[in-house]
Amino acid sequence: MKLSEIKTHLKELKTIGFLLPNGELVAPHFHVTEVGSVKKDFIDCGGKVRTESVINFQLWEEQDYDHRLHPEKLLNIIELSEKIFELDDLEIEVEYQGKETIGKYNLDFDGKNFLLISKLTACLALDSCGIPAEKPRIKISDIQNNACASGSGCC
Repeated sequence: MKLSEIKTHLKELKTIGFLLPNGELVAPHFHVTEVGSVKKDFIDCGGKVRTESVINFQLWEEQDYDHRLHPEKLLNIIELSEKIFELDDLEIEVEYQGKETIGKYNLDFDGKNFLLISKLTACLALDSCGIPAEKPRIKISDIQNNACASGSGCC
């Protein structure tokens, strides 16, 4: 989800909910403690120089049950961040403290709640590493009858 999209959704909501990948809601007394931009310059395993830029939100919850973050307050924080940091309309990455460590999530919306979508690692240089983009498909009928003969080493 891009920054412009969350702003559109926030204008239509009365409350904010973030749904974790396991189906649980982030506690309703959460705060968005950071809104900013993150730029990552790196070299992939194939030696290619890359840059990745995202808008970063950090969710935090504490024992402060008397405060709730309302949509208009988050919208104000986003608009202030856009003004001060001249943010581009980039994808949003959300950081949230799990039980053991901070998780990073992509963001989506189901019409009611914002969905924290698990991120996955991947090799960005499949061709350089010799990893096929997809598994080759082999028809059993194409395999010669003696290909798996006793002693051939294939079985």
